[in-house]
Amino acid sequence: MKKFWVALSAAVVLANSSIAAYAGSAYFIMDAKNGKVLASESADTLNHPASLTKMMTLYLAFEALHRGKLGWNSELRVSSNAAGKSPTKLGLRPGSTVSVREAVNGMIIKSANDAATVVAEALGGSESGFGRMMTAKARQLGMSRTTFVNPSGLPDPRQITTARDMSTLAVALMNDYPTEYRLFSQTGFVYRGRPVRGHNNLMYRYKGMDGIKTGYTNASGFNIVSSVRDGNRRLIGVVLGGATARARDDRMAGLLNRYMSQASSGGSSRMVASIGGRSSISRTPEVEVASASPDLDIPVPVAPRHTATISRTVPTDPGFAVPVDRPQPMPVMASAAPPAAIPSAPEISASSESSGAWQVQIAATPSAAEAKELLAKAQAKTGGPLLNAFAYTEEAGKGKKKVYRARFVGFDSRAAADNACSALKKHDYKCTAMPG
Repeated sequence: MKKFWVALSAAVVLANSSIAAYAGSAYFIMDAKNGKVLASESADTLNHPASLTKMMTLYLAFEALHRGKLGWNSELRVSSNAAGKSPTKLGLRPGSTVSVREAVNGMIIKSANDAATVVAEALGGSESGFGRMMTAKARQLGMSRTTFVNPSGLPDPRQITTARDMSTLAVALMNDYPTEYRLFSQTGFVYRGRPVRGHNNLMYRYKGMDGIKTGYTNASGFNIVSSVRDGNRRLIGVVLGGATARARDDRMAGLLNRYMSQASSGGSSRMVASIGGRSSISRTPEVEVASASPDLDIPVPVAPRHTATISRTVPTDPGFAVPVDRPQPMPVMASAAPPAAIPSAPEISASSESSGAWQVQIAATPSAAEAKELLAKAQAKTGGPLLNAFAYTEEAGKGKKKVYRARFVGFDSRAAADNACSALKKHDYKCTAMPG
């Protein structure tokens, strides 16, 4: 009888260990010089990204800065939605403003959810609109199994990625925005007189690490994407589903220690991303995702993680539990090819009954400067319902047909957008309200 109970206990431990490994654990180690995969486990299996999501939010913020849609000192309005996000956050207050520089540093160092939401609403009009932009950009970069629905990584069963896809995004950030990428090496910053320390602990204790991001939710476990340089060698590492922050960090450090000697020291300064099992040079995408239509054909998962949880058998933080099952994709997701071009949002009449955030267009001008000037004058003259709106310029068309749409975004309802339109018309501005 004693032997029976010993055997049964061993079987239970093995079963629980198997389940724990299936509940989100993955890693991917890549030679950034030539794209060679040096080690991987479950690299193409779906997981939740948690705050690794902010890597894409930052990518689109850097893109907007380079295209003149934002400036580092631009002040962005903080909505009630943004201010109400759960921690970690900067503690932004509704109706206040935050500069783009503060928001970017807040996302990189503090992993601030309120800052991420402010940037998303400024660029996409709403979190859902920005999520479509994020997913469209992911397709352009070759992240074929990633879907984003919010800018922060706060829990949503539809928000999914893979270890391989996150390495692709890391390389894109380094290649496409090398100057801005240096911000990921910061270990802290001062926010309005208050020092803010980062919580990427490997940045403090692993020699040669220069970024890039950590993440955690109950559904994802502890995640990290790391970039390490040793002379001319560079590794990109991704670890998903760690049981604790320390366990995640130790696993990453061990993998980097093991495979750094196998990395190539030759080649150019540009990195190579492994996409879909093939190596290709990461480059700046030719098509900017200014916005993405709600009906853009982007695959989304059909089944969220099950809510049933099981505690890991390895040491964990008190009360930490890990979901048993990974999210599942639609069959089309695995074979989905990146679109050749991402369309701008279609013009929608003011009579549309679509729900969600709303925006107001007042003109389509031949130059971005003219659109920005028109928006500034309209906001100054009208005041009132436009005080909390964000002036947004969107490029549309090509060649001689290229125009710049002058819009105000960030209205919470159709009524708010209609109210802004009425005020604009009193000052002789033409106006069209549309869903965001």
